[in-house]
Amino acid sequence: MIIPKTTITLGISACVKGEPVRFDKSHKKSDFCMNELSKHMAFKGFCPEMAVGLPTPRPTIRQIKHGDVIAVSRPDGSGDVTQALTDYGQSVGRNINGLSGFIFCQKSPSCGMERVKVYYEHGKGCENDGIGLFARQVMELNPLLPCEENGRLNDAGLRENFIIRVYTYKLWQELVASGLTKHKLIKFHSERKYLLMSHHTPSYKSVGKLLGNADMNLEEMADKYITGLMTGLKHMANRKSHTNTLHHLQGYFKTYLNAEQKSELTQHIDDYRIGLSPLLVPLTLINHYLKQHSNDYLNSQVYLSPYPDSLKLRYGI
Repeated sequence: MIIPKTTITLGISACVKGEPVRFDKSHKKSDFCMNELSKHMAFKGFCPEMAVGLPTPRPTIRQIKHGDVIAVSRPDGSGDVTQALTDYGQSVGRNINGLSGFIFCQKSPSCGMERVKVYYEHGKGCENDGIGLFARQVMELNPLLPCEENGRLNDAGLRENFIIRVYTYKLWQELVASGLTKHKLIKFHSERKYLLMSHHTPSYKSVGKLLGNADMNLEEMADKYITGLMTGLKHMANRKSHTNTLHHLQGYFKTYLNAEQKSELTQHIDDYRIGLSPLLVPLTLINHYLKQHSNDYLNSQVYLSPYPDSLKLRYGI
């Protein structure tokens, strides 16, 4: 499948974008985001701490647990910005229609997605189970929005998973904007069947069953479908699930390939399964055979090319 040209905009913590907005006027620029991903996507930076009036440079702030309540303030408890950060997060979260994903700053008391330090009120020790107040509001108000942290994007599998979800969500946004119909919905799903299978077979089965419900109205079906699809794609694809998908694709060529070609493809798939080669090897051979023995259904499968090849994301998985 040819990836359609589309303008994707991601929200991003301004410090990850390279802006000197941290408490000490430094930044946490992501080389992957700004040197590689920026060739394919645009970024809209957000610094919630500066947005609520904190200067730079500024005293550090942290999450502090007061009984059952977590506040964000300076270490001595002064300068509380808990409500201000919450309100700003809600404001951004309710007006995020132009974004197709978000990259947050890891471990930040305002932007961290997980494992943010939460200090005890008495100042001795901390827990690592907090969520940044700004990030929490954005994610809770937009549960389907693909979100990731800058540090986690250094992991090849997490990076690829995030980019797949971003492209999927962006094309869904465009589909809805074009005027959704049952035919368009079925076609959208048909193109992503093997992509979803490679991530989560139960979701693949459940959304297929959902689309077969003739009594459900289109709006309800669309809401349940995209929830099922995006939830399924959150599951990390692995060698077992990819191998299962590759074998399904292999079945389409059984009447076209000779014994030697079948054996070669089976060997490449098995080499991938046991970790001797990357996913790109069997996929390259499948795409080669697809050019020789064209199949409209396989040609439409997003799984074979879910994002621009120049991102090189399947080299390491």
